[in-house]
Amino acid sequence: MPGFFFVLERIGLLLLPPKQLFVPRVVLTAVLSHLEQVFPEEGCGFLAGTGERVSHWFAVENVLHSQTVYEMHPEEQLRAMLAVEEAGLQMLAVFHSHPFGPARPSPTDIAQAYYPEWAQVIVALRPFPPQVHCFTIVNKQSREIPIITV
Repeated sequence: MPGFFFVLERIGLLLLPPKQLFVPRVVLTAVLSHLEQVFPEEGCGFLAGTGERVSHWFAVENVLHSQTVYEMHPEEQLRAMLAVEEAGLQMLAVFHSHPFGPARPSPTDIAQAYYPEWAQVIVALRPFPPQVHCFTIVNKQSREIPIITV
């Protein structure tokens, strides 16, 4: 029988952010390609896997089509979340781009960090080459964590 904390984590009630994130190079390359395709708008999506290891990524449309803010398409967001659940994976991170800004959380990113157990991967697209950084945002406080390409 699974332990109490395993059950809480499985149903998403154990809100512990990762200490680091391992991302396969092929996943990171695909995410960067997607973000370049939607440039100059902010692109967004999810990273999923197990533990701190990413294995899948999901692009989600930015319904605001803005260069400075994003809002995920609700149906695409739900489809991604259901796919993660059906595959027996965990949602590990939200990713989005800052087309012309730095790869760090903006005040809006901090205010809208609704899932403190998920990392926030932020990609600065310009100037080239892209800069990729990863953060946790808990209680409106951001902290950078390592993002390790494997």
